[in-house]
Amino acid sequence: MARKRAPLTETGTGRVEDLNHEGWGVVKSGKAVFVAGALPGELVEYRIRRRERSHDEAELLQVVEPSPQRVTPGCEHFGICGGCSLQHLAPEAQRAVKDNMLRESLRRIGKVEPDRWLAPLHGDPWAYRRRARLGARFVHAKGRSLVGFREKMSSFVADVKHCRVLVSPIGNLIGELSTLLTALSIPTRVPQIEVAVGDNTTVLVMRTLSPLSAADRQLMLEFAHRHGVHWLLQAGRPDQLEPLEEGTPGLWYELPEHGVRLAFEPTDFIQVNGDVNRRLIAQVLGELKLEASSSVLDLFCGLGNFTLPMARVAGSVVGLEGDAGLIERARANAAANGLANARFGVANLAGDGAMERCLAGAGAGKFTHVLLDPPRTGAADVLPAVARLAPRRVVYVSCHPGSLARDLGILVTDHGFSLRAAGIVDMFPHTSHVESVAVLDGPGVSRE
Repeated sequence: MARKRAPLTETGTGRVEDLNHEGWGVVKSGKAVFVAGALPGELVEYRIRRRERSHDEAELLQVVEPSPQRVTPGCEHFGICGGCSLQHLAPEAQRAVKDNMLRESLRRIGKVEPDRWLAPLHGDPWAYRRRARLGARFVHAKGRSLVGFREKMSSFVADVKHCRVLVSPIGNLIGELSTLLTALSIPTRVPQIEVAVGDNTTVLVMRTLSPLSAADRQLMLEFAHRHGVHWLLQAGRPDQLEPLEEGTPGLWYELPEHGVRLAFEPTDFIQVNGDVNRRLIAQVLGELKLEASSSVLDLFCGLGNFTLPMARVAGSVVGLEGDAGLIERARANAAANGLANARFGVANLAGDGAMERCLAGAGAGKFTHVLLDPPRTGAADVLPAVARLAPRRVVYVSCHPGSLARDLGILVTDHGFSLRAAGIVDMFPHTSHVESVAVLDGPGVSRE
C-alpha cells in the first residue's frame, strides 16, 4: 500500500518581489515561493503547501508589512474560493499589473515594442461574468451539495452562498442551487452546472450521470419558475442537450452600436464580459479603420462576434473557424442580421496551408485587413499564410500574453510587419487573466 504523503508544515518569511501569471506573490529566497494572496512589496509569513521542481506553493499566514495598494476584498468568500485571485488589489492596480505583464512579455519573449500603448479597456469589476462552469459535489460530512468554483489550492468545491462576479440572477443563486441539488434523488451524480446568460434569458445546463426522477424534474421546474431561469440537461455529449420543459427560448446578446444580434448555444464560446466585449469591438473597428472598399479576413471567428460588426462597415468579410457548430451559428446570425457580405467557412487553423486551401475553395480573393482572435495557444501556424496575404493592417486579439508576444515577434522579425499599438483588455477583473489587443501594419505601409 502506498504511504500517504505527510502534510507540509514548513513556514517562512520573505519579501514579495512580483506577481506570477496566476496572481500569486513571488518570494525569492533560493527557490522561488509562490504565495497566494500576497502582493508586491509586502513582507509576509507563509506556509508551504506544495513543492514543485521549479518552485514551491504556499498559503499566506500573515502580512507583516502590507502594500499601500492592498484593499479589503469585496467578497466574503475571497481567500477560500479560487474563482478570484486579485480582489485584495485595487482594480486600477490590477490593471497596472496586467499592463506590466503584457509589456514584459512583449519585451522578453517577442523582443518587440509598439509605437504606442493603448489605454486599458475596462468596465464594472463586479457582476460582469455571463458564462461560467460551476463545480458541484455532494459532501457527506456536511450532508449537502455544494455548487461553485473550486477552493484555492484544492480540488474541492468552495462552500459559498453567492458570487459577486457572476451576473444577475446567478450571482445570488449559488446557495439556492446547493439547496436544490441536495434535495434531488441523485445529488452525488451531478458534477457540474454550466451558466449561460444572454440579454434575453438565463440558461443553466446540468450535467447528470444518472437519470432524474419525476420528482427531481418537478423540483427543478419550480426552481426555474421561481427564479426566472431555464434548465437544459446534459446526460451525454456537450452538444446533446435536453430542455427540461418545452418552450425554452434560445439565447442571444445584442451589439446595439452595430445593429447586430447574435444567437448562441449555452455551451458555445462567447466573451464572458458583455460590457467589455462591446468596448473591445469598438476598439478593434477603430484600429482597423475599415472602409466600404475593405475586404477582411476574420480568423478564429467563432459565431461572428467581430465578423458581423465589421460587415456593417467593410465591403466583404470572410470568417474562418475550426468548430463547425460555431460556423453554423455564424451563418445563421449573418442571415438573421441581413448581412449578405459576411461569409463563413470551417477550417482547421492548426496547420500551415489549411487556411489557404479553405479560402481557395471559397473563391476568396485578396484581403486588405486581417483579424486574429485565437485560443491561448496563439496563431503561429497561420502566420506564414497571413503574411502571404500581404494585408495593410492586422489586429490581433489575444487571451494569453506569452503566445501573443511570440506571434508578434514572428510577424515583425520574420515577415516585416510593424507593431503600431498594443494594450490590455480587463475582460476578467479580480483574476490574473490578461486579454490584449495588438495592431500591426504590413510591410511597406507608411507610419501614420
